[in-house]
Formats: sequence, C-alpha cells, structure tokens
Amino acid sequence: MRRLFFRSSLLLFAVTATLTATALPAAACGEEDGPPAAAPSATAAPAAEKNVKAVGSVPDAQGAISLQFLQYGARDVMVVAGEFGVKTYDLTANPAAPKLIGQLNMPGMWETEDTEVDPVRKRVFLARDPRAFGGNVRTGESGIYVVDLADPAKPSVMSYVKVPAGHTTTCINDCQYLWTGGPAKADSMPAEWGGRPIWVTDIRNPRKPKVAPNPIELARNDGKTDYVHDVQVDQTGVAWASGRGGVRGYWTEGMHKDPVTGKLRMASAHDPVPYAGGGIKETAAPSKFMHNSYRPIGNRSTDGGGTGPWGDGNLIYATEESFVDGCAGDGVLVIASLEGSHNGEGWRSTPQKPYRLNTIGTWSVAGQEGSNPASGDCSAHYFDVKDKVLVQSFYAQGTRFLDVSDPTNPKQIAYYRPSDAAAWAPYWHRGYAYVADNNRGVDILQLTR
Repeated sequence: MRRLFFRSSLLLFAVTATLTATALPAAACGEEDGPPAAAPSATAAPAAEKNVKAVGSVPDAQGAISLQFLQYGARDVMVVAGEFGVKTYDLTANPAAPKLIGQLNMPGMWETEDTEVDPVRKRVFLARDPRAFGGNVRTGESGIYVVDLADPAKPSVMSYVKVPAGHTTTCINDCQYLWTGGPAKADSMPAEWGGRPIWVTDIRNPRKPKVAPNPIELARNDGKTDYVHDVQVDQTGVAWASGRGGVRGYWTEGMHKDPVTGKLRMASAHDPVPYAGGGIKETAAPSKFMHNSYRPIGNRSTDGGGTGPWGDGNLIYATEESFVDGCAGDGVLVIASLEGSHNGEGWRSTPQKPYRLNTIGTWSVAGQEGSNPASGDCSAHYFDVKDKVLVQSFYAQGTRFLDVSDPTNPKQIAYYRPSDAAAWAPYWHRGYAYVADNNRGVDILQLTR
C-alpha cells in the first residue's frame, strides 16, 4: 500500500483485548514499499464524478482496507477489515445504509489487504504485516488471526499463529489452507531474496493452525525468489500468485501433468502443480511488481469466449502497483494473454532468456477525464469485474469504471473522485460498488449510465 500515516502503536495485544493507538507512519507494499508520502495539500482538489452517484457512506469505517460479504440465511452482512481491526454491518434492510452490529477492536492492525472469509464456516482471516502495531519490515512479527463470525455481532479471535509472511493471506482448497505472502524480506531471511514468498498454513483445525516450515512459489522473478504480494483463486480452482516478477497460476488439488517436469502428479496446497502464467512485459509494467490479478472464466468472461489468445480463460488481468515522481509513470491495469505459457515457460525464465506474457491492453488513470492533474498518487490498485464492467481503485484518483468488453481497448465510462479520496479496493455487491476508502471509510456507489 501507498505509504501513509495511520494510528498504530502497540501497547499490549491479547487476542480479545482493545489496543490504544498513536500516530506512526506505515509503509507501502509496492516497489520496496513505495516512496515517502507527499505532504498533504493546503487545499483539496475539487471533487469530480460522472455517470455514478454516491448512494451511501460509512464514515465510521475510516481506516478501511478491504471488504467482504457474508450471508446468514436472508441476512446480508458486510465485513470491513482495516486499521481498527474488524467491523460488521447489516445490509439486509437497506444495502445503501449499512448498520454497525459488531466490532473486534485491534487499533494499529496492518495490513490485511484483500481480507478473505470462509462463507460456509463464517470465519475471517486477517494477515498481520510485520509493520502492524508499531513494528517494521526488518524485524517485526507477522502472522494470521483466525476470527470467528458465527455470530456477526460478536466477532472473536479463535487463534493466532506466527507466520514468516503476513501482508496478505488467501483461502486455498475450500479454506482448508491459507497461502500467505509479502511484504519485503526480513533481516533473518536469505540476502538474495527480493521479498517474501508464500507460506502455507493448515487451518483444518482453526484453533490450532499449522504452518509448513518451507515456503513455496520460489524463484518467481526470472529465477530469483521475490515478493509475492497476493493470490486470487479463479472459478476453476487455479491459484494465481501475483508479485514482483509477474503472475503465475497453480493447481492446488487433483491429478495434473506438471509442465515443468512432464510428469503426472497430485497437486496439493503444499506442493501445487504449475498451470500457466509468467512475467509481464516491462513495456507495460516497468516495475515488474504485479499487485493482484483476475482470470475471467465462463459467463463472467470479458473476452467473448471461444478459443485462441482471447478465448475463455486465456486472459489475465493484473494490476501494477508502482509509484514514481508524477503520475504518468505510476502503475497501470494490464491485460495479457496466457497463450504460450502452459508448458512451464514462466518457471524456466532467466535474466538471460526471459519469458514474458503477451500484453493485450493497458489502462492508466494519468491524464484521464476526472483526474486531478496536481496529484502524483495515481497507481492502480484492487479491482472487481462484473458484466464486462471493471471497477478499480486508484488511490487519490478515486474509483474508475471501465468497459472491458474489448480487452485491447479498455474505456472509462464513469468515475467517482472525492476531494479527499484514498480509494483502495472496490467490490460489486447487490448492484452497487462498495469502495474501501482509507480516508473516508466505505463509499457506496451506483452507476447511472
């Protein structure tokens, strides 16, 4: 995440205790965790919006980082994770007017991006970054909190386990396991690493998680072990690991042919089988730091189905998170083809013989209608896709809605940029786009076109 100031100083944390917070800087998650934050502007830029209206907001969720939604029969609950810990809101009566029903107080929590929930067992998994509670990347403690949401009004910690990684954590194989990655490496890790890979945690007994001693998803950056930022699992069960060096997908269960060895073997969370993927061309993403991804499948596909380079399931959408001086060089949305990457090419890439996916299209917020030209806070961040409309957060440049029916030419169709925007992650839910905004809490948006 972009470097910003959040209220975090650990006094004492017991899993059910409330913490006291003070002001302390937190770091970002991009290229070596991003540049220092720019000083706040003396006057806020005028807001801008088009073809979208705000129908609701949740200002008491200030510090929000990510959202999820759980269903309890007819009851619809929004789970917000952030610097405060966890808050739950009832959306049942009116999805545009969330009602606070529960809270787990953890002031100074960081960073639990892309927080995941178990929709069946009603649990939420919080990744503790080493910078949480006043720590730092070099020596801070990282781990995972398993939080019980059986009663959404009474969230409680079931267990906590130390993990060598702790920036994001992702459900694997029906939330029986977690893959946890990031951030930059600790002092105790090998000097040649560029960042933390993935550690696997068995949570079949959620009160006694077991962390595997050896990490996976190594040698991802042209043979170098590097920063794995996040993992998304597609509708076929392939887990896509994004980070410095591109996006690589794995089977995590079932019998599959390993394209690297040529042998048929059983995939597991601890020993996954490579599927496809690889590096992104530097002409599209110069930083090589891919933040998160999405592979359109079936009726959610934005590529029209069929076969070939744009066939159903043969595209990968990925976000580059990168901050440079000004806006024009900041991270972009990249759409690439997976064609030609199914035979282990992304696992054999070296600096001498690099392998890169073919870029289909890109989109950047720089210079687009509705942007604030005075802001240098323009990196792409999390996104969500529904019915060929991609909604994406761009920090101070707000929330952008793109028509991606033609993957070679994404087009902006709407935008929402408040003057104090710090948009981190949008989510489609019940016809609205819910935006986790670290300054504003949660904005609830509706397309009007």
